Amino acid sequence: MGMMSEFKDFAIKGNVVDMAVGLVIGAAFGKIVSAFVANIITPPIGLLMGGVDFSKLGYVLQEAGEGKEAVVMKYGIFIQSVLDFIIIAFAIFMVVKAINSAKKAEEEAAPAGPTDDQKLLAEIRDALKK
Repeated sequence: MGMMSEFKDFAIKGNVVDMAVGLVIGAAFGKIVSAFVANIITPPIGLLMGGVDFSKLGYVLQEAGEGKEAVVMKYGIFIQSVLDFIIIAFAIFMVVKAINSAKKAEEEAAPAGPTDDQKLLAEIRDALKK
């Protein structure tokens, strides 16, 4: 089997397509969460902290000079990114938890041993062998 046909078999399988769809949806979800944190979550927190704008929080390492911009460590944007991560991680945790619960319920619903029909068929098979 050639490398191209092997790659084609790999790419056509459902898992690769599902993964690609998941990545696209995940990227869109990340943008939504970033907008949510920047525009909905941090403004009230900043207001409670005395009117702080998180996007402008920073520590000036070097003041602006003649023809040079200031060097600023923007830790407010980092705080927003951490909040983004926490929200996304929690959402993924909830999805994985729901999937695991569904799998567990499905496994518990499945019969542990052979059914009566399977036992009967096994007895018939054994009788025919004799």
